[in-house]
Amino acid sequence: MQLVAQAEARITSLSVTEAMSLHEKGDVVMVDVRDIRELYREGKIPGAVHAPRGMLEFWIDPASPYHRDVFASGKRFVFYCSLGWRSALATQTCQAMGLEPVAHVSGGFKAWREAGGPVEPVARRAPRA
Repeated sequence: MQLVAQAEARITSLSVTEAMSLHEKGDVVMVDVRDIRELYREGKIPGAVHAPRGMLEFWIDPASPYHRDVFASGKRFVFYCSLGWRSALATQTCQAMGLEPVAHVSGGFKAWREAGGPVEPVARRAPRA
């Protein structure tokens, strides 16, 4: 928890109300860093990009063979997880990698749901052969 507190002192934390407002305007990329099983079980913020915490640095780095173009879009990125702990650490890491502007949702997906934020289901994919 000390690492989370240190990260939160260095990053921008958005309240759920602020995050909902940005989401409604559509000028941000919401990034869900939770495990895929959490998405299957609980859904996600509509339109959010799923970037598992374990792959995030590789997906952001343009020199990585795993790079995802969404992270070169020049948009504002708002990260979230279940409670806001993983997303605080992820936001700090992304900021250190030069991804800007970045923020995270304080209280995470739990706070989003409790505030009545929209949620879309995530369908399970068939296993690859």
